[in-house]
Amino acid sequence: MFGLKKLGLLALAGGLALAISAFNANAQAVFTITSSSFKDGTFLAKKNAGANKANPNCVGDNVSPPLSWTNVPAGTTSFALLLIDPEGRGGLGVDHWIAYGIPASVTGFAEDEVGKPSDKYVGGLGTQKQGIYLGPCTPPNQSPHHYTFILIATDLDPKALPPGLTKAELMEKLTGHTKGSTGIIGLFKNPM
Repeated sequence: MFGLKKLGLLALAGGLALAISAFNANAQAVFTITSSSFKDGTFLAKKNAGANKANPNCVGDNVSPPLSWTNVPAGTTSFALLLIDPEGRGGLGVDHWIAYGIPASVTGFAEDEVGKPSDKYVGGLGTQKQGIYLGPCTPPNQSPHHYTFILIATDLDPKALPPGLTKAELMEKLTGHTKGSTGIIGLFKNPM
């Protein structure tokens, strides 16, 4: 009898260990984008803000933050990466950066890597009609804006789409080709 109880407890413990292991495996398999310079929901550095001298709201150096991603969905052949400020233009939103055709072999971008054209991505057209990273230019005396980096895994060949697509055009082309998405938000408030 004692042996059966002991055997039952061992089986229960083994089952629990297996369940915890399966839970941890699933938790580790979540498609995630991160940055070593800011955590999700925290402030971007001033250097990440835009540097357009013609716009007094641009108070930074236009240095793109480092980004990396892990646990890519199965079947991914390329990525699209967008930087959106939903509060920009009085709530109409600003598309700061539209990039796509990022090969699945790319697992991130180094600091300041995407403020200029690169062979690692195809530049789309953001609100300012440019295909490179353009950092925050938040007006003074406003609450912090939420700069949302959205990474979309796709099954499209990295060379499938032409340069210069707007966000709306890109979303149309990605319909039926997405494998998953992830995001990270960096806040910015004009210090003036």
